[in-house]
Amino acid sequence: MARGGDEVPGKCLMASSTVAKRQHFESIWKLGGLTPWQLTKNVIHEADEDDLLGRTSGLAFNFLLALFPLMLFMLALFGLFASRSSQLESGLLAYFGDLLPPAAFQLLQATTSELAMSTSGGKLTLGIVLALWFASGGLSSMISTLNAVYKVREARSWFKVRAIALGLTLAISMLLLSALVMVLIGGHLVDWVGAKLSLQSTMLVVSKALQWPASLLFVIVSFSAIYYFGPNLPEQHWHWITPGSVFGVLLWFAASAGFRGYLHFFNTYAATYGSVADVMILLIWLYVTGLAFLIGGAINAEIERAAQARLSRDE
Repeated sequence: MARGGDEVPGKCLMASSTVAKRQHFESIWKLGGLTPWQLTKNVIHEADEDDLLGRTSGLAFNFLLALFPLMLFMLALFGLFASRSSQLESGLLAYFGDLLPPAAFQLLQATTSELAMSTSGGKLTLGIVLALWFASGGLSSMISTLNAVYKVREARSWFKVRAIALGLTLAISMLLLSALVMVLIGGHLVDWVGAKLSLQSTMLVVSKALQWPASLLFVIVSFSAIYYFGPNLPEQHWHWITPGSVFGVLLWFAASAGFRGYLHFFNTYAATYGSVADVMILLIWLYVTGLAFLIGGAINAEIERAAQARLSRDE
């Protein structure tokens, strides 16, 4: 018979760990004990103190440098599904088409078409590998800015940080590919059901309605993964969805829609910037993207700090 003294400590440790995880999960959705107004004030103060607006400028520039290599790598992945490559490419562009301003989308679409012609049927050449390396540069800059938001110093080696960025780039690319494949399969399924029930128009509306929540969930999980693996924190707790990721993604969608509306009614970029107007519009959209991401990270950081302070007081 096993001795109780040998088992109780292990059981207590597991129980205390489970309780700690549950308390942390509850705490993050209770905003670490902060009221929404207190959290808002703290985030605004930290955004000013950490110069998030200035940091976002550098982030947007790195996004611009990483965007097209990422598109090249995604096209190479699509080449693995030769019979569906064009449909996957169309699905990827459709996602961007819903978010990007029309002028910036035209630039992205034209560049993507040129890249598609240069990928030699999707073969993974040295150029594709280099594209993945450069695409991970955007994630590296996100990791650096998250360290500033969380007020931690980077103690990991350059190689480890770059490996994390590379891994996140691969993971997000595979998530995006999976989402596109699911949408593609779901589209065929919807068409089949609609044809069987003679409800083609209704099923088309249902299919379109389901694509937006799926896109929203994909981006939220991607944000959560970067918030979890990015900053150099001594202890992290994984959550599929966090207040920061939800707010950041919703802010991103709202800001993208607002920017599209502004350009529709008050587009003066062509008169101001001439032939490079499309590039400027794309860069501004990337700035909006980076700012939404950093604000979401700041929200999570403030909640984590408040929860930790509350836990220390309770002890």
